[in-house]
Amino acid sequence: MSIDNSPEDERPFPDMSEETPTSVGRALQQARIAAGLTVDAVSSATRVRIAIVHAIEADDFAPCGGDVYARGHIRTLARAVHLDPAPLIARFDAEHGGRPAPTPAAPLFEAERIRPERRGPNWTAAMVAAIVAVVGFVGFTAFKGGGDGNDAKSQVAEGVTTKPGKAASATPKKDKPADPTPEASDSAIAAAPQDKVTVKVTAPGGRSWISAKDHNGRMLFDGLLKKGESKTFQDNSKINLILGDAGAIQLYVNGKKIEDNFRPGAVERLTYTKGDPEAG
Repeated sequence: MSIDNSPEDERPFPDMSEETPTSVGRALQQARIAAGLTVDAVSSATRVRIAIVHAIEADDFAPCGGDVYARGHIRTLARAVHLDPAPLIARFDAEHGGRPAPTPAAPLFEAERIRPERRGPNWTAAMVAAIVAVVGFVGFTAFKGGGDGNDAKSQVAEGVTTKPGKAASATPKKDKPADPTPEASDSAIAAAPQDKVTVKVTAPGGRSWISAKDHNGRMLFDGLLKKGESKTFQDNSKINLILGDAGAIQLYVNGKKIEDNFRPGAVERLTYTKGDPEAG
């Protein structure tokens, strides 16, 4: 008696060909390996720190400092390894609750800055000024009165010896007005030297990672600029900047405010030289 396989044993195995879609970090890592690049090479090309590159490839976006910075890093790394960043950004948004709507922080900040502050009258200062005026008037009157008495006694003592036309003038001499004190400059950066390039970076709209180098490639600053903070850099010929979130940054170059249209989360590389501001 032979034992044959039952029909149930001939059923096909379940189809396991469908694989889980590749994650954002895994896709970046595979593209980097395919391009023959090391983590150090990608970090040097993008200015993204090595620890952050490792974390992103492991799908750990906490070291980025927030979703805005994570999107910026993903976009920068994708371009470095020759990937289209749009699908990766869309996958990141889908896995992290979607992209938040931008908040118009700059108009609110400007309105709050130019709103005049209402203050009541300073009665203490007014009383002090009135007392000083009264004391000065009394002292001036007493001094003038003493001087007039001495002049009268001198005229009586001289008698007929006083010659016509030589009488003392009754009009007091006016003191020469003091030279006006020059007013201070409205802004310290307006006095930037013409033979140097001066770049002031402020973060009124939020925090941003920035990197600044001089014309020799020497690092002047590499770190996080918090909201409300500012940094000023100066060099004899050139300043190179990298902005992690250009939309949160306001620039002043050689005493002039730079009017830009940087988007929130955009990574920008800029170069400024002496004279009128000119982006490289």
